[in-house]
Amino acid sequence: MIKFGMTVKQREICLLPIPFSDLTSSKRRPVLVISNNDYNFKKEDILVMAITSNIQDLPTSILVQQSDMESGILKSVSQIRIDKIYSINKGLIVKSFGEINIEKFDSVIEGLVLFLKR
Repeated sequence: MIKFGMTVKQREICLLPIPFSDLTSSKRRPVLVISNNDYNFKKEDILVMAITSNIQDLPTSILVQQSDMESGILKSVSQIRIDKIYSINKGLIVKSFGEINIEKFDSVIEGLVLFLKR
């Protein structure tokens, strides 16, 4: 597990226990780290977006596939849910799958900005 002061990179896809919205329990899910690297190094928490392999035509989702990975393996075509943002303690990270490329990350951030402006 990753602890305070250790490196968690922006654009990294990690596995974390994500709480259900009613906070009754949690389930391990992949997430995209969106907080910047300086913040990630200095703080105990990181900002992440949920990732799902349950593909739906949603305006709040960005498709991600293996060709969008800068490093690592994405097991299946998935969607980054820009409407599902969490602040999570980085010590809860179970593992890392790799990083998405900068082009895909930029499209995620652009999608987030559009979502917030609607």
